[in-house]
Amino acid sequence: MNNCGKYEDNLNLIGPIIRKKRKEKGISLEALSNKLQLLDVNIPVTSLHRIENNQRTVRDYEICAIAVVLKIDVQDLLSPIIDKFKAS
Repeated sequence: MNNCGKYEDNLNLIGPIIRKKRKEKGISLEALSNKLQLLDVNIPVTSLHRIENNQRTVRDYEICAIAVVLKIDVQDLLSPIIDKFKAS
């Protein structure tokens, strides 16, 4: 087994879910980045873009802060991933 820190050639699975929830809320990447900074979580726009495209890992505190900014439950971000593993 090759453990290179990727799952199915992705550095995260949550990125597209974050993008979907962000767009549903009508929040731009720049606005999300700015709101995260108010929580002392520094994720530049370029890094958010990479997260949403599965090209950057996401730390646990970043997931929590993103959920707070988007005014959703962390479970809303994680349940599609959990369901994917349950179906395997």
